[in-house]
Amino acid sequence: VEEMTVNSSLSYFVLTAYIHVGSLKFLCFVVTALVYVGIVLVNTSLMVVICMNRSLHEPMYMFLLSLFVNELYGSTGLFPFLLVQILSDLHTVPAPLCLLQIFCIYMYGNVEVCNLAVMSYDRYLAICDPLHYKSRMTSQKAAVLISGVWFYSVLKLLITLSLNVRLSRCGNVVNSLYCQNYLIVKLACSDTRLNNIYGIFGTVVTVIVPLIPILFSYLRILQVCFSGDKQTRQKAVSTCSPHIVSLLNFSFGSCFQIFQSRFSQNKLPVLLQIVLSLYFLIIQPLLSPVMYGMQMSSIRNTYKRVFCSKVWAAHRDGT
Repeated sequence: VEEMTVNSSLSYFVLTAYIHVGSLKFLCFVVTALVYVGIVLVNTSLMVVICMNRSLHEPMYMFLLSLFVNELYGSTGLFPFLLVQILSDLHTVPAPLCLLQIFCIYMYGNVEVCNLAVMSYDRYLAICDPLHYKSRMTSQKAAVLISGVWFYSVLKLLITLSLNVRLSRCGNVVNSLYCQNYLIVKLACSDTRLNNIYGIFGTVVTVIVPLIPILFSYLRILQVCFSGDKQTRQKAVSTCSPHIVSLLNFSFGSCFQIFQSRFSQNKLPVLLQIVLSLYFLIIQPLLSPVMYGMQMSSIRNTYKRVFCSKVWAAHRDGT
């Protein structure tokens, strides 16, 4: 009987963080769908701008392209699933789909922080060593760094999933809106020491390894800003401000997500728990492209030229 319980619990999981909103679920569905459409539009439009314009085929914009692709990828790992669950009365998810979602969302987080770390190093070279920037950061080196970030993230998550799949579970109830690795591991009735050790190791590596180039880069940039002239400081602020905002925003969302999965949040209002649990998967994919699109004049001007000219041409042909 015990073996049957273990096997049956592997087939699906029950998500219990969804609150009953009655007829308002259709409003929640529309709002969620509009947010997803907004994320797709802003990220896709900037990806098109970078890909279609040769003037933007430089390392900095290659890193931005990787960032926007990842924002789109992470959102797609959540939103279609979330939209189905909002309309559903039974918030169940098949185990294979749950593991796939864990892979997508956790890989998004890993790629995001590593990509931001590589971008901070790129900004360090551009500001602190501008004369040698083009030789030290070529398009080929940028492609290698981006490929390394994605390959490392895939490998890391495959190990995480392989450790998760081997566990026998005695329960299938997850207090979350979507599948989270730590909460799934907690359901196990087999030995999880290896999972816990690798989980701690993976968290430390994910935080510490990117943090080293980020801190090094910005300490050097600050030194240049304080010792340089006004023009140098303005250049540093204009190129680094969207990166810093994006980095701080993602760090806040990720930290809350880690704390929420490991510590009780019962003292917080349920609605606030829901918003904060989705923060790094909603705000970051919206904020990053908007920040870079508005702050970086090269992207902003190209965006206006490409899309405004097409709108004007369509209007002219229509009249």
